[in-house]
Parts: sequence; structure tokens; C-alpha cells
Amino acid sequence: MSMDNATWRRHANPWSGWSRVATLPALALAIWSRVWLGWWALVPVVLVLLWTWLNPRLFPEPRNLDNWMSRGVMGERIWLARKREPIPAHHARMATLLNGLSALAMLPFAWGLWQLEIWPTVFGMTVSMLAKLWFVDRMVALRRLEEQGG
Repeated sequence: MSMDNATWRRHANPWSGWSRVATLPALALAIWSRVWLGWWALVPVVLVLLWTWLNPRLFPEPRNLDNWMSRGVMGERIWLARKREPIPAHHARMATLLNGLSALAMLPFAWGLWQLEIWPTVFGMTVSMLAKLWFVDRMVALRRLEEQGG
């Protein structure tokens, strides 16, 4: 997403992080809307994708980072920089596992959207979102570890 330091600080605003949680359900609804809108469904799909890009850039920097979502976002920065600054192996394993689970859950999600089947769509979306939120929680732990100097 080509986020610079200023964009990451803005994305650490809890409004940015929490509003972004709605992205996958919004994308599912936008894709599903092809049933009602036909090719016009591309409009809401493009709007959701635009929102995904704009979201970290729209909100002001938070006053502080003393909340779960802000710590999670800043922990994700630590995760993304792990090749330059190694992180503890158990954090790396768990983050990789959760990212893999989230990605794997996209298979029933995508299939359900393709076939217009509600249960695989909801199952895939739920598992993916829960794995992502668990990942964010692990990033909070990683951020706390950094704050403690470890």
C-alpha cells in the first residue's frame, strides 16, 4: 500500500484500524451486489478498493498510542520490518500461522462469492477476520515487547 511513516502514524488512529475491519464484509457485499446491479456492481467494488487505499490516509494521527488497535498497527510495522530488525521466533511463527490461516480462509470466501453461496462466504470471511484480529493481538504483544526494550 506504499505507506510512508506519516501514513503509518495516521493509520495508527483507532478509527482507521477499526473502520478497516469492515472492509472484507463491504467487499463481500459489493461483489454479491452483482445479483442486483449486474455490471454496475463494479462501482461498489471499486469504492471498497478505494476505501482500502484511502483509509490509512484519511484519519489524523492519534493523540496517543495507548489503545489496542493503535498498538496493533504499530506492531504490524515491527512485523513488516522483521528482516531488518529480527523479532522473537515465537512471534514470527504465530504471525505466519495466523496470516496463513487468514489466506486459507479466503478460498471458501472467494468460492462462496463466485457461486453465490452464503455459508462458505460467511465461513471464510469469519475465519479470515478472526485470524486477522488475532494477528493484530499478537502485534500488540510485539509492540509491548519493543516498548519494554526487548
